[in-house]
Amino acid sequence: MDIVIITTIIASLFLVIGAAEPLAARLRLPFSVILAVVGTLIGVGAIFFLQTELTDALNPVAEAILGLPIRSNVFLYVFLPTLLFQATLGMNLRRMLDDWVPILLLAVVAVVVATLSVGYALSYVSGLPLAACLLIGSIVSTTDPSAVVSIFRSISAPQRLARIIEGESLLNDAAAIALFGLFMGFVMLGVPDPQLGGAVARFPMLIAGGAFTGWVLARLAVRVMALFNQHELAQLSISVALPYLAYIGAEQSVGASGVIAVVAAGLTLNLTAPGRLQPQTWTNMRELWDVLAHWAGALIFILAALLIPRLLGGIHLTDVALIGVVVLAAIAARAVILFGLLPLLTLMRASPAVERPYRVAILWGGLRGAVTLALALAVTESFRVPDETKRLVGILATGFALFTLIAQGTTLRWIIGRLGLDRLSPIDEALSRQVVAVALQTVREEVSRTTENYELSRDIVRSEAKHFGSRLDNAVKNAEASANILDRDRITLGLISLAGHERDTILARVHERTISARMAEQVLFLADRLLEGARAQGRSGYQRAARRSVAYGASFRLSVMMNNRLGMSGFLARMTADRFEFLLSQQLILRDLGKFIDGRIRRIHGRRVADLLQEMLNRRIDLVETALDGLRLQYPGYAEELERRFIRRTALRLEEREYTAMRDDGLIGAEVFTTLMQDLAARRAAEEKRPKLDIALRRTDLVRRLPLFADLDAATLKRLGRALRTTYVDAGETVTRKNRPAKTVYFIESGAVEVEVGGQTRRLGRGEMFGQMALLANKATRAEVKAIAPSTLLALDEMPFRRLLKRSKAIQAAVRDIAVKRGIDPETLLPAPNKKKAS
Repeated sequence: MDIVIITTIIASLFLVIGAAEPLAARLRLPFSVILAVVGTLIGVGAIFFLQTELTDALNPVAEAILGLPIRSNVFLYVFLPTLLFQATLGMNLRRMLDDWVPILLLAVVAVVVATLSVGYALSYVSGLPLAACLLIGSIVSTTDPSAVVSIFRSISAPQRLARIIEGESLLNDAAAIALFGLFMGFVMLGVPDPQLGGAVARFPMLIAGGAFTGWVLARLAVRVMALFNQHELAQLSISVALPYLAYIGAEQSVGASGVIAVVAAGLTLNLTAPGRLQPQTWTNMRELWDVLAHWAGALIFILAALLIPRLLGGIHLTDVALIGVVVLAAIAARAVILFGLLPLLTLMRASPAVERPYRVAILWGGLRGAVTLALALAVTESFRVPDETKRLVGILATGFALFTLIAQGTTLRWIIGRLGLDRLSPIDEALSRQVVAVALQTVREEVSRTTENYELSRDIVRSEAKHFGSRLDNAVKNAEASANILDRDRITLGLISLAGHERDTILARVHERTISARMAEQVLFLADRLLEGARAQGRSGYQRAARRSVAYGASFRLSVMMNNRLGMSGFLARMTADRFEFLLSQQLILRDLGKFIDGRIRRIHGRRVADLLQEMLNRRIDLVETALDGLRLQYPGYAEELERRFIRRTALRLEEREYTAMRDDGLIGAEVFTTLMQDLAARRAAEEKRPKLDIALRRTDLVRRLPLFADLDAATLKRLGRALRTTYVDAGETVTRKNRPAKTVYFIESGAVEVEVGGQTRRLGRGEMFGQMALLANKATRAEVKAIAPSTLLALDEMPFRRLLKRSKAIQAAVRDIAVKRGIDPETLLPAPNKKKAS
């Protein structure tokens, strides 16, 4: 076919795509449904004009449309990697971890159950071999999220519902296509009754090989991008190449799943690139992929729809009955997972609860689309598949996809409305009334000042003020109608607003580059968790999320163990540095939230609620500062380096703002501005690199470096090293309790502790000791000591410590200082001086 004709048709399809989006919005239908209908009508029209004798003028156009070189490889190798890769870049992976059980259940288990359900149902009612029936089951088990998510976004459906469906649709493409490859092989080899055990045994290898390929290529791509940090277009170009190289490399070189490779590459880039690239580059990369995915998704839908008349050619009444079997089996399989297995896992506390309305929406939202049609096309193109099998695969897959798009897609909005998922909760409705009233009052004040400044006509001002005043009066009445909201609900509303403002503040700091790109995802994840915790469980949910933000997780404890037991310090150093930067960023953000409470929250919810929220904010600040103190005591020099880095980054932001203002005011030209910004960019790139944290201080180093042991000879140091016992304590764990016999003195090798004596607390860090006073006084301990960070302590029993005390003047001085501060006679604690015999 002439390249000019192909180009003209593709350009015309882009015009159709451009017109389809506003048409879908006007008809309140999913965009993909409109594309499928338009594509089908174009295909039907082309066939009609070729077969009719009414006119021959449009025959060349019809022949060109039907003769487009549309093959399944175009969908699988060109469009599918684009859609999958963009979906992974746009996902909030940390938020999806909260619902990883239902997502994996729907993405993997539901795919297998649907494949088996459809396969065995078709095998029972039709004459097709079991392998062909299972092949059809794998084709129709993959869902398409675009139509569903577009509806959710247009009606402000719960974010959690959209997140579950997006996660499911991303991962079930991989699972379904992997199963498709397995059963396609059985069909082409002519195996009528495949051994499912062998197929299942091969499945993990496909997954693991694809995941490893995608991970390796993404890590390599990120390293190369980091080298080109001043060349954004080069970085964007590398990101465009990555999914295609991952897909082809896994499929052709490794023999694994290309879909899994693309998903793994996208997830790896999502997790690692924000910390290695400039924030604006990462934003531009995601925007670029949004545009590419929009075009790819629209083209794959409309081009696949052009094939529908061809795939449905020769359909019989019995085929319609078989389509009904596929529909019933697929929906039944999905219902078993959603209303059987998922509630069971919730009862077993293996999965977070998914509300019944959510499950109904997920059940009816399992739309099939372009991927299903592309896989069916791949079967019809294979010369090694029997003709009858190809015919039935094309008809059943296409018929089922059309049913889901037309029957389910057009009614999904109505179903969501019936479930009440498109309506605000009573609390949110009350909040919206309060917000409107406060906002209009602020607007009235601003408008009043504006009209005075510009000396506008009094009659016009009076007329508009009257109109605006009536609107304000109605808003105040609506707000007063909901004035009987319980304080508990007002606190929940205030916390939701506070978490939302915290998220906006974080985004502003990231844009200003005060917070590094490395930390952006973590602090945004915390804000999202606070927001959802407040929505779901009010004050308790918010406080639980706040405590989790400063707690040491399992991965951190594992890295501590690897450092202490195996001497592998790299993981602990990186995680400790991340925690340092995260806590500093969080401290900066929390300091800015008090003004929001005093302003907006107090005006909307009153003084009592504002004071309570301020108290909760102060507790969060205390938690963060306690965690920071633990790190500062442990690594004082590193905390200073990070704080200096923050000051330098802030200065660079202010410097950039001044240069921009001078350019806008015409004080400097474009050439001078460009030169200044290039110099600024070079200095900013240097500040992006975080200082390295050195945590490799081992026991022998500690013994040598501690000032307390500075006056000991080598032999004594050696004996001391043998006498010290290593003790590991987690954050929050009690080391010593009150009123217990004192038998041990502790030296802090790493970490920090908090000592509470007589209602007063003090914090000790690396290199300091505790427990010596009670031991020397032969009394029970008066202090309670708790670790405020994962700590490694060196314990020394009573007798070795008393011998050490006799030899070390530095330790004697330390004991004497503490005794004086506590009002104790130090001579009662220290050993009597040795007296030399007279000669």
